[in-house]
Amino acid sequence: MLYPQDIEQKLGFDRIREHLRELCLSPLGQAFVQKIRFSDNFAVIDKLTRQTAEMKAIMEETSGEFPAQNYLDVTSALEKIRIEGMLLSLEEFYDLKLSLRTIRQVLKFLADQEDDRFPFLRELAGNVKVEKSVSDSIDRIIDDRGLVRDNASPELADIRRRLISEAATVRKKLESILKHAKNSGWVNDDVSFTVRNGRMVIPISAEHKRKLKGFVHDESATGQTLFMEPAEVLDANNEIRELEYAERREVNRILIQLANQIRPHLSDLQRAYQFLGMVDFIRAKAKLASLLDASQPTFVNQPMIDWRQARHPLLYLSFQQQGRKVVPLTIQLSQQQRILVVSGPNAGGKSVSLKTIGLVQYMFQCGLLVPMREDSKIGLFQNLFIDIGDEQSLDNDLSTYSSHLTNMKYFLNFSQKKTLFLIDEFGTGTEPSLGGAIAEAILEDLTKSGAYGVINTHYTNLKTYADKTQGLVNGAMRYDGEHLEPLYELEIGKPGSSFAFEIASKIGLPKAVVQRAKGKLGSQQVNFEKLIKELEIEKKVFSEKNIEVGIKERKLAQQLVETTALQLRLDNDQKKILNDAKQKAKQLLADTNQRIENTIREIKENKAEREPTKQVRQELEKFEEKELVLQLVNEPEKEEFLPEKGEIAVGSFVRIKGQTTVGEVLAMKGKDAEIRIGDLKSNVKLNRLEKVSKKAFKEATGEKSAGIRLGGIDMNEKMLNFSFNLDIRGKRGEEAMIELDELINNAIMLGYDELRIVHGKGDGILRQLVRNHLKTFKQVGKMTDEHPDRGGAGVTIVQMK
Repeated sequence: MLYPQDIEQKLGFDRIREHLRELCLSPLGQAFVQKIRFSDNFAVIDKLTRQTAEMKAIMEETSGEFPAQNYLDVTSALEKIRIEGMLLSLEEFYDLKLSLRTIRQVLKFLADQEDDRFPFLRELAGNVKVEKSVSDSIDRIIDDRGLVRDNASPELADIRRRLISEAATVRKKLESILKHAKNSGWVNDDVSFTVRNGRMVIPISAEHKRKLKGFVHDESATGQTLFMEPAEVLDANNEIRELEYAERREVNRILIQLANQIRPHLSDLQRAYQFLGMVDFIRAKAKLASLLDASQPTFVNQPMIDWRQARHPLLYLSFQQQGRKVVPLTIQLSQQQRILVVSGPNAGGKSVSLKTIGLVQYMFQCGLLVPMREDSKIGLFQNLFIDIGDEQSLDNDLSTYSSHLTNMKYFLNFSQKKTLFLIDEFGTGTEPSLGGAIAEAILEDLTKSGAYGVINTHYTNLKTYADKTQGLVNGAMRYDGEHLEPLYELEIGKPGSSFAFEIASKIGLPKAVVQRAKGKLGSQQVNFEKLIKELEIEKKVFSEKNIEVGIKERKLAQQLVETTALQLRLDNDQKKILNDAKQKAKQLLADTNQRIENTIREIKENKAEREPTKQVRQELEKFEEKELVLQLVNEPEKEEFLPEKGEIAVGSFVRIKGQTTVGEVLAMKGKDAEIRIGDLKSNVKLNRLEKVSKKAFKEATGEKSAGIRLGGIDMNEKMLNFSFNLDIRGKRGEEAMIELDELINNAIMLGYDELRIVHGKGDGILRQLVRNHLKTFKQVGKMTDEHPDRGGAGVTIVQMK
């Protein structure tokens, strides 16, 4: 149930219909636009929205493969065919030929898809059948120019052959006569024969008309030129005229016979054109969804609203043309909070939010996709009631307040658990204290009915009632209390201030007047408004602080990761050095023991003779000096790096003070420097660094050259963000070539051997431009079309050498 009767005009759905009509390709689809109705049938709505979502996917994924032309309405021609002996025109048969071709292409496209793709559109096409014999019969008679073919019948072929022969004979005679007339000066040299009343004639000056025997068929506007048919071609022209009559009769006979062949298939054809109109209609809905960036949220078979970043469709289209962005609406209505009481200043966006809720819900229950995030949830309502705008009427003797009360009466009588009601400026139009009291009493009954709704109000008593009543929740349109500017954002959970005094002061109302107004209102109400304003300002300040803290926490986490990685590397290096030292010491000890054993053995073998023993001892002392002592004494100690003079800049080699860690400066950021230590990057304060020489850097790191790295290129990040698939559909040639160059350069750098470039089919211009440009790269091996199931000629596969 919908209320009031003009709900579509109040919500703006009539303009949505108009957009759909403009997006349809034929009257067939436009007829379905007029049939759109609000539905509360879950299965029907689900099917309609899924059909639209599938068509949107087809249009976005298949690069123009789906038929998009010749959605022609030939229903009147089919009605003519139903009557035996009725003659259709060539234009009607030509439209029938083209539209049947479109229907067959649509059916073939859907039939060629995998079973799990586009199931709802495939189901729609399930009962549609167009016999190939019908299309073949029309194609055999009507050519691609919309004319009857010469070979449509032997009789027609003979007639047209004779026509060509007779016309050639007449033309030859006229050329001879015209040449003689030119030589005689009867006509100008630039004159040629023409046709009048279906007969070939010669233009001749009026003064020479008696010099040429024949018949005058016409004259020029000035009467200076006559169009004469020479007597010599009279019989031949008569023969041509008779052949033309015979051709017309034969063509009519052929077309009547063709209509007789089509007549038995009329029921199938009518279903086929019903299907074509439905496809046109669904295609228009999908195009509108693309324009609105609309999606299919999760649909649940119960009353609820859980929307994220919903946008007013008409406002979105209007702002898009102006280059502006709509502030999205996030709202939730559930069993626990069924009714939302929204407050806030005038011009803060309350009415727009209310209309957004009404129009978006109405659109979805009419089978359209809606502009919100896909992770939203949208419920089902049986009734949609709205009280938006001024309904005063002189004819019915209704004031503004009376019209609101009339609407409230209807709401109270028919609201139930599956009703969604939307009320703008609840209770206004009469004395505020009385209006507020009546509004609160109405709200109590609406709450008891179990209905869902959104109410806009300025009344404090309604805000208080919502705060203490289960099932109700306050909401506010956010307002910058510091700068007195609306933010157009809905915040659920607290009431909003009207900022009446602040806005009055900003406009320039005398301060004394504002102060007297505050005094007349009473301290309790003023303090309430003041508290809401202060809370709004505090929330803004804390929100900004939270953002700053979040940024600092992310930086701290990043630095912690880098420091942990650096510490891990240093620990690993230390373990490696200790292990190497242990191995060297173990080997040195083994060599020493071996040398001592050899010395003792030689002494024993020489029986401790003085000279040989002395010589052996001298050799042991030399080994101690050269090997043992030198290896122990000269074991690499912590290297001392003498600081180098000069300021630290990008490219300088530096050491962290008090450590042996050295690195290279990659960038300067104020008092911080970004340095590279091995494969790690870290930010370090400049006062913690000291400059060292390039030689010291090489000795410490073992790098042969610090300059051969690709400065400023993070290969890990390049690899992480690289995509081998490039989509340049809809881009201008110059823009597309820039993106293509970047793709090829990154692929060469990262070593990718296969790339995929999506350019679409169209007229093939962008495809040729891409392939010609790719030929300029010597690293490109070969180029091929993608598999037909994955884009065919609309995609180029590039094999790198």
